[in-house]
Amino acid sequence: MPVLGLEQIELHFTPRLVPLAAFVTVLNAVKRYGRALAPILLAAGITLIPAPAGLAQHAWHYFAIFSGVILGLILEPFPGAAVGWIGITCVTLLAPWAYFSPEELADPGFDRAAQAIRWALSGFSNTTVWLIFSAFTFALGYEKTGLGRRIALALVKRMGARTLTLGYAVTFADAILAPFTPSSTARGAGTIYPIVRNLPPLYDSKPNDPSARRVGSYLMWTAISSTSISSTLFLTGMAPNPLAVEIVRKTTDVTISWMDWFTAMAPFGISMIFLVPLMSFIFYPPELKRGERLPVWAEGELAAMGPLSRREIVLAILVVSALMLWIFGGGFVDATTVGIAVVSSMVVLGVVTWNDVLGNRQAWNTFVWFASLVTLAAGLSSVGFLKWVATLMSGHLTGFSPTSVVVYLALAYFLLHYMFASITAHTTALFPIMLAVGSAAPGMDIRELALVLGGTQGIMGILTPYASGPSPAYYGSGYLPSRDYWRLGALFGAIFLFFYLIITVPWIVTRT
Repeated sequence: MPVLGLEQIELHFTPRLVPLAAFVTVLNAVKRYGRALAPILLAAGITLIPAPAGLAQHAWHYFAIFSGVILGLILEPFPGAAVGWIGITCVTLLAPWAYFSPEELADPGFDRAAQAIRWALSGFSNTTVWLIFSAFTFALGYEKTGLGRRIALALVKRMGARTLTLGYAVTFADAILAPFTPSSTARGAGTIYPIVRNLPPLYDSKPNDPSARRVGSYLMWTAISSTSISSTLFLTGMAPNPLAVEIVRKTTDVTISWMDWFTAMAPFGISMIFLVPLMSFIFYPPELKRGERLPVWAEGELAAMGPLSRREIVLAILVVSALMLWIFGGGFVDATTVGIAVVSSMVVLGVVTWNDVLGNRQAWNTFVWFASLVTLAAGLSSVGFLKWVATLMSGHLTGFSPTSVVVYLALAYFLLHYMFASITAHTTALFPIMLAVGSAAPGMDIRELALVLGGTQGIMGILTPYASGPSPAYYGSGYLPSRDYWRLGALFGAIFLFFYLIITVPWIVTRT
């Protein structure tokens, strides 16, 4: 048998390898650019379908772009803020085709260019968006001064001798920070998680190890469950909450204040804050029930931090003042005005510097993101799409009481989150639609419907390892195996939703 030289081998196999190499190149390109192409293809595909009966063609074109944005938020070929920005840009450039009605375009005095850019930038002057930005700056103050860490450590020191009370310490720490931290990711994954992950090793509870169940698994599950509850309890506990409130205002002209939200969610939220550590203790019990190391460790960490600094004291006074004004000052000062005033005071009093504010990338990113999404969601109402949906559904709701419709929509809204990896994307995509469907029910109270739907957004963050911003941090901790996470997510999701509906719906109905 003749022996082939290297040159002969190369000549023999290269022609056969070229198609394979080309296929691999194409596969890599699809993997790299597919997520970017999918939203474009979806928008183009919807556009090619004739508008449904009763819906104007320009409204259908707008919905096509909106659908592409939602898919982009789910697939994230770019960061969410960039996806929203691109969506606004597309609508602005294509406004004569995808936003303005034929009647508007036929008006000789109608300045389409000025109106398009005015619409595009409307979200950036939105008061709710600025409230979110202000609350993010509060969270920056917690981080810069160390006050958030001090609060958590103080609770561990006081309550860490027993595993159950340690669970309560984690829950209370999250609840204390929640009103001033509108990013559940910043609070749950950025403040609480770094402290919680230091606790299990003190009792030889290691990640990705059978010892994880000693303490670590219980603490991690309690922490992510607590974040879900506090995100429901406070309007400023999670950014999608103010987004939902602004969608309500833009599409129905119904205003929901910080105190309106808290009052509606308090019976359920406060009850769950006291039940979550116990529920975790029952359904995912730790092997170790008590120990003395954690209080000693927390005491050492607090000693290393030293006494309360002037900046921490000033921040504490400012955030408590903001909370009091949000609760009691709604009649004479706007919530956003309070937020802006506190941010200004933080800069003037040296809690943070202006460079800190400018460098707070998460706050500015969220500002652009939510300004874009508020504008896009409001556009569904402006072009008449939501009115068309309400008219279409009105015939199917005949014979159902308003309360029944609220419960059915809340169930659907909650369970559909299994399809989303972002509560923000979920809110932007489905909240306006659910409002439109519910408003078609005879006798429906829009405020009641909006509050019930909005309150489910926090608790739906418990469902999956990708359900909310902090979820991946806890899932990736090594203390929550995939099988346990999915099982507990379904169980706690069902429990949360059950208690939410039997407590919150009657409570809201009797108050509205």
